[in-house]
Amino acid sequence: MNAAIIDPLQGDFPEVIEEYLEYGIMKCIAFNRRGTLLAAGCSDGTCVIWDFETRGIAKELRDKDCVSAITSICWSKSGHYVLVSAADKSLIVWNVLTGEKVTQTAMEKTPLYARLYPGSCTPALCLACSVYSAPVMVDLNSGKATMLPVSVSEGANGHNLPSRNKISDDTAPLTPACFNKHGNLVYVGSSKGEILIVDYMNVQVRAIIPVAGNAAIKNISFSRNGQYLLTNSNDRTIRVFENSLPLKDGLKTLDEIGNSLNELSDVEKLKAIGSRCLVLFREFHDSITKIHWKASCFSGDAEWVIGGSASKGEHKIYIWDRAGHLVKILEGPKEALVDLAWHPIRPIVVSVSWTGLVYIWAKDYTENWSEFAPDFKELEENEEYVEREDEFDIVPESEKVRELDINEDEEVDILSVDKDSTFSDSDMSQEELKFLPPCPSPDMIEQQDKFGGDSSTSADRKNLGSPLSAEGGQNGLGENHLPNGLEAVANSVAGDAGDGETRLKRKRKPSEKGLELQVEKVKKPGKKNVKSPAQSLKLQSSSVVNDDARMPVVQDDGSDYYQ
Repeated sequence: MNAAIIDPLQGDFPEVIEEYLEYGIMKCIAFNRRGTLLAAGCSDGTCVIWDFETRGIAKELRDKDCVSAITSICWSKSGHYVLVSAADKSLIVWNVLTGEKVTQTAMEKTPLYARLYPGSCTPALCLACSVYSAPVMVDLNSGKATMLPVSVSEGANGHNLPSRNKISDDTAPLTPACFNKHGNLVYVGSSKGEILIVDYMNVQVRAIIPVAGNAAIKNISFSRNGQYLLTNSNDRTIRVFENSLPLKDGLKTLDEIGNSLNELSDVEKLKAIGSRCLVLFREFHDSITKIHWKASCFSGDAEWVIGGSASKGEHKIYIWDRAGHLVKILEGPKEALVDLAWHPIRPIVVSVSWTGLVYIWAKDYTENWSEFAPDFKELEENEEYVEREDEFDIVPESEKVRELDINEDEEVDILSVDKDSTFSDSDMSQEELKFLPPCPSPDMIEQQDKFGGDSSTSADRKNLGSPLSAEGGQNGLGENHLPNGLEAVANSVAGDAGDGETRLKRKRKPSEKGLELQVEKVKKPGKKNVKSPAQSLKLQSSSVVNDDARMPVVQDDGSDYYQ
């Protein structure tokens, strides 16, 4: 969409359901970095890749050994790989281009959420959040798993792990966690209503940020630019925190802050560090219905925040601006919402219902012709136009032409591409995968074999019923090489003899006058210089008159004789 012709008074957020995608029962979705491909995990273990531009299936990733439902899906930074977590306690990395399985790792518990390390283009490390367990860092090459701390006790200095490797509150089935923008820190949402900043390399808690209400955190995620952190808690409130740490040197800044607070105790020191890392920016909730939120996320530019209702039997998506104002409520079909995602660069939201359909919400654009011509005025109804007195006066050409301050000798650069601010941080060594080559559907091939057949069969079908070959009278197969005029005559003869053995009409010898009329009918539409069969037929008729040539006569039994 051309941003220059969009009405600035219209909100840049989706409004209506534009289309829906259907493939099995889809459970989770994720866009690639450019938003050109959409990956969806299904209940039968299949991962399907949609081309979001054409809304067609570009690739199907299926493992015959995995038939369990997909719980989450994540793209690598380069777009060449996807990581899926399944209900059979497995983590699988797929090569999107080749459709081959790269690695498969077995977990002790079912992973409900998994994310690849964003600092690398190749999938070597991931963060997995399993059911009733602390988050773990998984080495996808060796399968080694390192559990991260989810709480801090007095005097523990941030190094202790939860007892029995479980979270303290068993009523919370998931302890969410996410990487920051460059992947050097992990942010963990605990069941005690705290956000922990964890150095996963040293397995150490570096800061604690208490959240108001002390409610368990269900979801946690960063905005695309890394400036804001979003949490979804059990107190039915979505909170946005502003990140005060630098994007790349976060660990160094934490060390500097910690050295300045050595006089505090361990827990108090961690909370003091946390207060300088994250600052509460805004809270979002529905003060009337006080509904729970199933899923939440930022828009691509972090200007909008959306939350999907967790109420059964309704498909509602709330949209707020970053200032905290509710700007739109999207109401879909009477189907519960399961997952949602905002397109990285366009005002499009994709949501998944419990029936397995994926709904695409897009903006309902209104035409604004004044964007093309600023002096154009739109009229709601006809108005009588009164011309100015000097509107149609003759103006000299010298006054009409105004010299434009344009350097015509300046070369215009049409080759270089301006850097998109959305992807300005791209430092990938591997070329990014934006689109997949088209792959023909096997069903189309089978249908062609069923109905198309080989060339000989189609040729036989074309020649079926042609009565002019030597075998035409027996099996109806033959070739027709006559011109159109004689072909019409032959077809009329074939219509009489089409019944074959059941009905044969006797053909009489044509008269001389009849032959001349036939030659004239054939000769009229054709204006070619080449001697046609009609002309040769005329010569034969003349030979019949002059030389008394023999003409074929069909007998009752279908055989020919000459007289």
